Amino acid sequence: MTETVVLTVEMAIVLFLLAVTVWMFAFSIVRVDVAALIILVTLGLLSKTPFIDPILSLSELFAGFSSNAVISIIAVMIIGRGLDKTGLMGKLAQFILNIGGKTESRISPLMSGIAALSSAFMQNIGVAALFLPVVSRVSARTGIPISRLLMPVGFCIILGGTATMIGSSPLILLNDLLMSSNRQLPDSSQMQEFSLFSVLPIGLALSVTGLLYFYVAGRFVLPAIDTDSGRTSRTDDYFKSLYGISGELLEAQVTVDSPMVGMSIHQVEETYDKTPFMLALYSGDVVKVPPDRDETIWVTTRLGLLGDREQVEAFCNEYHWDLKGEPDRFAKVLNQQYSGIGEIVIPPASSLVGKAIGDIKPRRNFGANIMQIYRSNQVISRGFRDTTLQAGDTLVVHSSWKDLHKLKSNRDFVVATDVKYEDIRTHKLKPALFFFGLSLVLFLLTDTLSISLLTGALGMILSGVLTIDEAYDAVSLQTVFLLACLIPLGIAVDHSGTALWISQHLLELIGDVPIWVMQTVIAGLATFFTLVMSNIGATVLLVPLAVNVAVTIGADPAMFALTVAISTSNTFLIPTNQVNALIMGPGGYSVADFMRVGGVMTILYLIVSMLVINFIM
Repeated sequence: MTETVVLTVEMAIVLFLLAVTVWMFAFSIVRVDVAALIILVTLGLLSKTPFIDPILSLSELFAGFSSNAVISIIAVMIIGRGLDKTGLMGKLAQFILNIGGKTESRISPLMSGIAALSSAFMQNIGVAALFLPVVSRVSARTGIPISRLLMPVGFCIILGGTATMIGSSPLILLNDLLMSSNRQLPDSSQMQEFSLFSVLPIGLALSVTGLLYFYVAGRFVLPAIDTDSGRTSRTDDYFKSLYGISGELLEAQVTVDSPMVGMSIHQVEETYDKTPFMLALYSGDVVKVPPDRDETIWVTTRLGLLGDREQVEAFCNEYHWDLKGEPDRFAKVLNQQYSGIGEIVIPPASSLVGKAIGDIKPRRNFGANIMQIYRSNQVISRGFRDTTLQAGDTLVVHSSWKDLHKLKSNRDFVVATDVKYEDIRTHKLKPALFFFGLSLVLFLLTDTLSISLLTGALGMILSGVLTIDEAYDAVSLQTVFLLACLIPLGIAVDHSGTALWISQHLLELIGDVPIWVMQTVIAGLATFFTLVMSNIGATVLLVPLAVNVAVTIGADPAMFALTVAISTSNTFLIPTNQVNALIMGPGGYSVADFMRVGGVMTILYLIVSMLVINFIM
């Protein structure tokens, strides 16, 4: 046994700062990054106080900003944004719909499994943000309540993040903490860094456990909340209430018996009053959004229709159209991620004032499919061809976000809709995947995480996947400052002897127990800490403690440190984790939902992770 450690003034100060940190995190006194900055500054000021021995040197105080972990997280954020820019998530959504069908028992495990795989190589919160529109779209296409899909995906994102050393912030941070702790350990207890896939068995076991849990028990524990978030956006609600424009996107094919064969789009719209909105056309292997009003309808022509399902069905039955149901050929172009309904106002100075819409050809020239014209108290819903535009007219149009975004720079229009258009660079998918793969290969060859990931991030910029400004925007300064400011506190806990002092008192409190019991206690402590503070903060504070406990009882300190880094991702009981907080609103979940579903997951996580760490690692 190590000789008894006597509490010093420096240790007392560090203990006090630890307590203040937990208090600020647990009760949200200030934002977590502000709390971390307060602790950093306080440590710095106290280290310069002449009445006590310096707690940290100036280089140690700012070591977090130059740490391998912080640089790695910055690079991971940039790489994740680069993959997002290529439209990879949209392709994943279509892949899921193509092979998953419409049954929850097939789609949910498939989507959750892909999310878990993605989170092994990207930051959890980034994967969750990317998958939100994917889940929303799948919910809308299948009719499965989004609450039945979103929680399994969110939980599996957290589980998948434990599969590699770059999947979650605690694991990215772990190697740095090990090297810091090594300075205080004898040569016989020195720890080796973990490689990229060292934790793969843990991540695989936990991910499979999560998938099986939801597959077997999901139907009983998951809520079925009708949030309508998968079917209708707030923008759609606005247009429904103001203009009465609503309905479903459906796909229909013209048959040989239809009286409309040989007619143009505008002839059909002018002749048949009950014609649904024609948003897209597929003919001759070409998709046109919107279709030109002079486009001729032939046998086998397919059209994307918007309208009330019953009215669309009645229209198709009456005029011999074969209703295919939800869009197939138009699944991508009519997805809310790519197109939607917007408002365009004609300003007084517009050169279009006094011109007929038929002469302007808005579909052909501007990619805008006019659905209604709002003029003072009059709503014009038919006969657009001969309608003369007036100053102040509001055109309700369906358009791709790309085309609507272009109109913002056209002085003839004022786009009144908030267009959140983002240029998806699908042609950059190959270079993005190449540099992502290159960063992983370099890590395997060099065992240096930060420079390997920075190489991949730089490749994203040089190859044009991202601009340098987009790369800067991808970096969350809140996360960077939180981590960089907490690392010095972890160093202070370790180097001041505070971790050793706490570990000795913890051992006295628990008594002489088997190593696996003590390891389970450490895992439970880490799980509790991460529920009341960030997983980064819990990892920084508890790894030095776990290492000292392991050395004292003759256990493997690296395994105890890994236990902490893994257990700080056991955040399913309440929505304090960033991923859970993100999905709570869109899924319509309550805290009780997380406690019911996450309670069992928390226990399973603890059991499975302990078994794998002790018997497989």
